[in-house]
Amino acid sequence: MDIREISPNYSVTPQIEPADLPAIKAAGFTTVICNRPDAEVPIELQAEAIRIATEAAGLKFVLNPLSHGNLTMDIIETQGRALAESEGKVLGYCASGNRCTILWSFAMAGKLPTDEIIAAGTRAGYQTEGLRPQIEQLAAQG
Repeated sequence: MDIREISPNYSVTPQIEPADLPAIKAAGFTTVICNRPDAEVPIELQAEAIRIATEAAGLKFVLNPLSHGNLTMDIIETQGRALAESEGKVLGYCASGNRCTILWSFAMAGKLPTDEIIAAGTRAGYQTEGLRPQIEQLAAQG
């Protein structure tokens, strides 16, 4: 796993496997968010298999897949609720961690300064500067 911290309570990683869940729990995560659509992965890594393993490890699982072209306010709000309702650290996963970072960035719009949001993604190795207009627009709507 390549877990990258975005904030003290949120990290992202590429696709996880059921065997990763004990280490994820040991790292202090309490919630796992799947931002990867099932169509991108083999059946043994699809959301249901990861959900079963996540819950068996005693962690909360949230399904919130994001594919190209389907970004909606509902997906952003679902990500934000999962972050707000978690009683501990949250780990988001997708193919590379990028989609998870984008969703966190949009969910934090208006809650954190835009520069802080962009810097968090950049520190983790994701190119978030290009999200500035969308983050600022979401912050203005909130």
